[in-house]
Amino acid sequence: MVRATVSFSRGLALLVAATFFMENLDGTIIQTAAPTMAREFGVAPADVSVAMVAYLLAVAAGIPATGWLSRRLGIRPVLITAIVVFTVASLLCAFAPSLTLLTVARVLQGIGGALMVPVGRLAVLRDTDPVDLLDAIAYLTWPALIAPVIAPALGGILSDTVGWRWIFLINLPLGLAAFVAGIMLVPRTSREPALRFDGRGYAAIALALVLLTAGAEGLSAEDARFQLAGGAAILVALAVGWVAITASRGREHALFDWSVLRLHSFRAGNVSGGVYRMIITGAPFLFTLLFQLAYGWSATVAGLTVIAIFVGNLAIKPFTTPLIRRFGFRTVLIWSNLLGMLVLAAFVGIGPAAPLPVLLALLVASGVFRSIGFSAYNTLQFADVEATDTNNANTLASALQQVATALGLAVVAVFVRASTAVSEGVTGSPLPGYHWAFALAAALLLIPLAGAFLLPRDAGARATARR
Repeated sequence: MVRATVSFSRGLALLVAATFFMENLDGTIIQTAAPTMAREFGVAPADVSVAMVAYLLAVAAGIPATGWLSRRLGIRPVLITAIVVFTVASLLCAFAPSLTLLTVARVLQGIGGALMVPVGRLAVLRDTDPVDLLDAIAYLTWPALIAPVIAPALGGILSDTVGWRWIFLINLPLGLAAFVAGIMLVPRTSREPALRFDGRGYAAIALALVLLTAGAEGLSAEDARFQLAGGAAILVALAVGWVAITASRGREHALFDWSVLRLHSFRAGNVSGGVYRMIITGAPFLFTLLFQLAYGWSATVAGLTVIAIFVGNLAIKPFTTPLIRRFGFRTVLIWSNLLGMLVLAAFVGIGPAAPLPVLLALLVASGVFRSIGFSAYNTLQFADVEATDTNNANTLASALQQVATALGLAVVAVFVRASTAVSEGVTGSPLPGYHWAFALAAALLLIPLAGAFLLPRDAGARATARR
């Protein structure tokens, strides 16, 4: 009997997954280390957030150019260069003598991260047959699930033990291994040296993403002035984005070809799927705030407890692909949205007296449904994309996912701030406010749930077929 072979390299998929992990991890890992870093630099802990925001803004600015760079220079040189830039920048971060130089190094690190993620995914998707798409995406999904969950705890542990500089030093062996693996595994692709760059389109889209990311960070701040500025930045970002989309239609060599949104599966994976990513991305942050500020737990205990979500992610991962193949995208997305919503809603009726095993069981369940939903949406968006449109669809999906990720923490922060302000004024306690925040987050999942119901029963059938 002849064994069927897959159309993608597992080694390459693992390499790209490792780069995804580094990029996702470094987005938020310094959050819990901020007080330690502030003492060493002689600044206020809140000031250290500039280094985290600078990284996120650099990622947002770099993403729109990745598709053009991949076509102009080739996937292999761009991906390997991105790994080198990210690793060298991590070294500069580790030995930065001041907050200013750390922020500059973080910008460089963000540029490397912006290139690693979309170009790495393109390297995997480029030669993957639709029938192998589920398996390929399974490798690329786990970093986005795991890194945001373990980052706060890992950052706190490293800063309290070996020192905060090891937050960046751990990237060096990973980056070196990724560089060597990249030389061996990333195939050479054709280049288009005469391809023109859509400078106007890039400037508009990059500005919109940067403003949106900065606005989301502003909304998450405690200072009312930052909140007001953040809201204004988001409104300007939406206006700039709309103008950029309208102006690019029909223009030759436009940075994005928006026609891919006509595909029902791509649209579902990035529109209703974007709302899903937004809530699921913000959920670990919401759990952490609940445990620390409403239950009175320490940051370390809260961070370690939230890792139970990672346990759920990991436990269900071997079964996500068989589940989607057995029941199809529509059924899986309906149930992952519905059950994920019920888990969030369960915290409306739970207080600090709840038994720890109950809390852990709910967090594990949240991780299970989170993993299934992420895998389904991340695969569905490419299920019906033709090979000639993969580069454009990949870059556009990366930009839309940046929007969802940026807004995730901001939406949760706004929910918590508004609801706790009301609850403290009415009851004198912040706990009811957190219950209302969970209710709002659960209610927002009705949007992707409705989108899942509207999917055709055979949505993404090319990706669920068996060899």
